[in-house]
Amino acid sequence: MNRNTKWLLLLLLWIFYPELAHSNATEAPRPNMIIFLTDDLGYGDLGSYGHPFIQTPHLDRFAEEGVRMTDMHAAATVCSPSRAAILTGRNGYRSGFYNIAGFFGTTLSKQEITLAQLLQDVGYQTAFFGKWHLSKLESHDEVSVNEMGFDYSLATSVNAFGTGPKNPEKFMRNGVPEGMIEGWYADIVSREASDWIANKRDKNKPFFVIISTNEPHTPIDPPQNFAEMYASEDGHSLAQQLSYGRVKRHGRDIAEYAKEYYGTVSQVDHVFGGLMDFIERQGLKDSTLVIFTSDNGPEYPVTLDESNGEWEDPIRDRCFGSPGPLRGMKRFPYEGGHRVPGLIRWPGHIPAGTVSDQLFNGTDFLPTLCKLAGADVPQDRTIDGTDAFNAFLGKDYERKILPIWFFLLNASHMPGMAQMAMRYQDYVLVGKLAPRRENFTGYPSADTYPAVDWLKTSVPDTFELYHIKDDPGQCNDISSEKYDTFIELIPKMQTLWLDIRNEGPWWGRLSGSSDNNGF
Repeated sequence: MNRNTKWLLLLLLWIFYPELAHSNATEAPRPNMIIFLTDDLGYGDLGSYGHPFIQTPHLDRFAEEGVRMTDMHAAATVCSPSRAAILTGRNGYRSGFYNIAGFFGTTLSKQEITLAQLLQDVGYQTAFFGKWHLSKLESHDEVSVNEMGFDYSLATSVNAFGTGPKNPEKFMRNGVPEGMIEGWYADIVSREASDWIANKRDKNKPFFVIISTNEPHTPIDPPQNFAEMYASEDGHSLAQQLSYGRVKRHGRDIAEYAKEYYGTVSQVDHVFGGLMDFIERQGLKDSTLVIFTSDNGPEYPVTLDESNGEWEDPIRDRCFGSPGPLRGMKRFPYEGGHRVPGLIRWPGHIPAGTVSDQLFNGTDFLPTLCKLAGADVPQDRTIDGTDAFNAFLGKDYERKILPIWFFLLNASHMPGMAQMAMRYQDYVLVGKLAPRRENFTGYPSADTYPAVDWLKTSVPDTFELYHIKDDPGQCNDISSEKYDTFIELIPKMQTLWLDIRNEGPWWGRLSGSSDNNGF
């Protein structure tokens, strides 16, 4: 159809069907979409979220250009289930990600339908850069990034352990080993994404890109100039005063390492700022929805509670991420384990300077972005997320399935560890599974199938209730004061848990099992 014919049809439409023509004319165009996903970045780690001294000027400015979410959540408390949820719109436990990829043979099934595949179906070009952590990319028996909907990829199975983050060696380009790439992980994935956008994609199509950094996940080793920004004694002292989600830290003085973590966050800020400058130079700013967030809460040094004094991890001694005022950190289903920074910009569609206290969960990416792209959401399986674009505008929206977050299987030995948390309006119900893990046959073989057997046969029976708006630090269990709400929510959690638990694969019992759901 040429331009003149198109305008003639629009004119006739306007004359004979003015209401339909007006609806068509005001419909938002399909945006390009970028998800910039950091790893283990805490809710309180950015200046715009209240960190007292980490310098994040580019992200702070980006927050002023769009919306800063104060109730943004990863869909899980660790990376693999969180990342699975972004791609599938489903709680990671439904896909069997009770732990990170590789444990018990856990891997992403070809039966899953991903956001990238759905966008491909409606004409998007898709690309993935960075940490994948949903399958072993070096194995021909597990899915590749490209098989799951990405036209182009430069990815690693996990992160930068053993090879970086400087000069990493484990990247696979479209399934082929790339060898060592010079530079830092975050710089590499941003640079490669920019090159794909500028030179490799079909510019007649909209694009969808995920840029997934290793930083600030361990190993932490930023360029020296970023670390030196925080080398003063003031930084050493302030590091000891920050909130760490009420997770007890060991007694050693490790504050000298804080500059490495803070420098890494500033490095990420610098990389992201450069990417946004590139998007603007390409003339893509107004047509591109950009989302900056994290895959879960911040990591913490190995504690005596965690290790029983039996092991240390000097690599994790460099972890100084903060959940801000929230309780819990990575692995914990309390808020600090999954509430994360969320900054979103789409000029002309999200008003600049918006601050939204509406909840957006990691399962919401698929239905929200599909709606913007004109893609259908799968109807043959449970989608836990919902179209929550209104949350970016600070407006209400409807949600059918309550958000629920689960712990990392094998973390039950952590004192005070709960196994799940469910949001209902402004209330959060926290649940603990019975029977206790330590009383289950097979303990303490933490990395073997009895752990899955316990999970697949347990039901929450001990609960806490918090009003999350009044008590974001989850200090006051109000189950007695709000007893009617407490009693109402318990069966909701148990029913939702059983639905998710029973759908997920039973690793170790898949052969001949009717519960394997095609895995």
